Amino acid sequence: MAGLHLLKHMEGLSDEAVCKRWVENPYYQYFCGEQYFRHKLPLDRSSMTRWRGRIGPDKLELLLAETLSVALRTDAVTPQACERVTLDTTVQTKAVAHPTDSHLLMRGIEWLNRLAKKHGIKLRQSFLRVGRRARRDVARLIHGRGHKQAMRWVRKLRTWLGRLDRDIGRKIAGNEDLEAAFAVARERVAKILTQKAGDTDKLYALHAPEVECIAKGKARSRYEFGVKTSIAVTNARTAGGQFIVGMQALPDNPYDGHTLTGQIEQVERLTGIAVERAYVDRGYKGHKHGGKAKVYIAHTRGITSPTIKRELRRRNAIEPIIGHTKSDGLLERNHLAGATGDAINAILVAAGHNLRLLVAWLSALLRALLVAWLPAAQRKMAAA
Repeated sequence: MAGLHLLKHMEGLSDEAVCKRWVENPYYQYFCGEQYFRHKLPLDRSSMTRWRGRIGPDKLELLLAETLSVALRTDAVTPQACERVTLDTTVQTKAVAHPTDSHLLMRGIEWLNRLAKKHGIKLRQSFLRVGRRARRDVARLIHGRGHKQAMRWVRKLRTWLGRLDRDIGRKIAGNEDLEAAFAVARERVAKILTQKAGDTDKLYALHAPEVECIAKGKARSRYEFGVKTSIAVTNARTAGGQFIVGMQALPDNPYDGHTLTGQIEQVERLTGIAVERAYVDRGYKGHKHGGKAKVYIAHTRGITSPTIKRELRRRNAIEPIIGHTKSDGLLERNHLAGATGDAINAILVAAGHNLRLLVAWLSALLRALLVAWLPAAQRKMAAA
């Protein structure tokens, strides 16, 4: 099961896709420990979800630690490289639609209707037909001259969702089983109905209440919806590339400086090597790190050591690593549910990145051995 998860994050595939490819790919099966080719998957796809839930993010750190152990044993990375690390934070975006008011209100109407149909509750009015039309009109009018008309449709959607919620509340009153079945949905619908633009603890997705709005200041996307994630890589580019030596999700959008100590502790826990120097950007100002590692912030004046200056310039090399985790891994579109899913996905993304580097490194070693061995073999054949 661990092999399937590593393959999933190495290839950037979904659970369904990696299970399908496992059946038709003998290399996948050999990597997962099979001795004979199997024409049928020996597990159900949902077994991967249950396995992740049983293991949890703490124990999954062993997979990331094992990739680093293999890198150290194969000289892809040196112990000295693990003593000097670069840290940064990014956003692990959740697989949710952009949370507009009309979208959230319509999702609430659909969710309540689905539950009512499941439990056999006859509604006074479903509001599905008029709600879909209203959402379509909002999308058509909101960015043009019809903004005021679009806002009228949004108010109507809010009114319809409130009427639907009150209708269900009257019909399930006194029935403890039905009240328990509708409790989560009605609680989140009530939050959508009452939240305002300036509220701090807003709901951005009905099925994923852990999603947070994080302002990044990018021209192409001012806000990203997910969870803040901290990443640590080796400062130097070692023989096998830049390995991720630590990664963790940071719920509640903490200040970067407050996450520094915890991230350095994770790096030391995974590698077994004490961190001597940590290089960070200016977002970590005022970190008050109390550990033994010395922290150097970019654009700091008065540094005379040429080595530290050079390593500070190398700090920017963490940005393409973050890009690879998003484009090649699954950090850009996290489909795992809940805050636990965010933590699990971050660790598995890091393990998948390290495995891709290890595969490239071991392939290069194999090619070098073949190139060195073939001329010697040819000379022996010629002499014979």
